[in-house]
Amino acid sequence: MTAPQPPTTAEELRGAGLRVTAARVALLETVRGGDHLGVEAIASGVRDRVGHISLQAVYEALHALTAAGLVRRIEPPGSPARFEGRVGDNHHHLVCRSCGVVADVDCAVGHAPCLTASEDHGFSVDEAEVIYWGLCPDCTTASTASTALSS
Repeated sequence: MTAPQPPTTAEELRGAGLRVTAARVALLETVRGGDHLGVEAIASGVRDRVGHISLQAVYEALHALTAAGLVRRIEPPGSPARFEGRVGDNHHHLVCRSCGVVADVDCAVGHAPCLTASEDHGFSVDEAEVIYWGLCPDCTTASTASTALSS
């Protein structure tokens, strides 16, 4: 007995009710192969795979894939939108204040939506979005080194 094969990218697109195109396949694979990519980086990755694609087509495909739940859009305050392939869970993010690198972090405590609001104002909460801010290890090292040099 063989283990079931995961669906292909084309099958996932069809399953989400989306038309399968080379650009959409390339875009979804680029997002999933990247690390919280911005639109320009995604467009570049798609162009590497399929040739020319307009930035408008990338935005339209990202909108469709996000609406279908195949990619997730995150937009830390003061930063451009980023996209990731990790969907279907309620994870959070760490953002470096210096270089802007983004990393995933699993829920802080408890079950989804991870945090209980102190006042829900009658809302039925099903998701929490938390962004932790700080310095990544590289920027912390650089900051410590520059502080030591200026002392």
